[in-house]
Amino acid sequence: MVDNEKVEEIFLILEDKLDKTVNVLRDDYASIRAGRANPHILDKIQVEAYGGMSPLQQLGNISVADARCLVISPWDKSLLKSIEKAILASNVGITPTNDGNVIRLVFPMLTEERRKDLVKQVRKMGEDARVAVRNIRREAMEAIKKMKTAKELSEDESKNCEQDIEEAISKCITTIDSTVAAKEKELMTV
Repeated sequence: MVDNEKVEEIFLILEDKLDKTVNVLRDDYASIRAGRANPHILDKIQVEAYGGMSPLQQLGNISVADARCLVISPWDKSLLKSIEKAILASNVGITPTNDGNVIRLVFPMLTEERRKDLVKQVRKMGEDARVAVRNIRREAMEAIKKMKTAKELSEDESKNCEQDIEEAISKCITTIDSTVAAKEKELMTV
């Protein structure tokens, strides 16, 4: 790699954006229900509590009772109704059962058709991540070309930078592809 502060900054920004793209994809995948109990599907649920909105994780203990059941034990039992209401309002697709002490979420088995729909959704999210990566590549390449045109980089240095950018991009796309494949496998496993 070229010893140049501007080039280093371009690569730091490139790496940061690529990492964020992969992390967003993984977070999105964590919220997809695969027929097994996964506490991460509750990550984005906000509950009305104490005069404001609070994340569900901050209001109680969320545990996995078995492969298909989550148990939410609020620290304040008066919040049971609010938590139940927030889960119903979210698009989790599971009806909570409230026994007065805890809330249980029982995950139904996914039908074959629903699994295939989820796989399509997973592939689309993966493709969206690939598009984001290609846009990041374009931005980095344009920055290198501008430096070359401004005579801040020689021909060889710009070629080396472009190769380094391509390597980083292909590594990221490989990570995205393996993440997509792993999620598809998880969804299709009965």
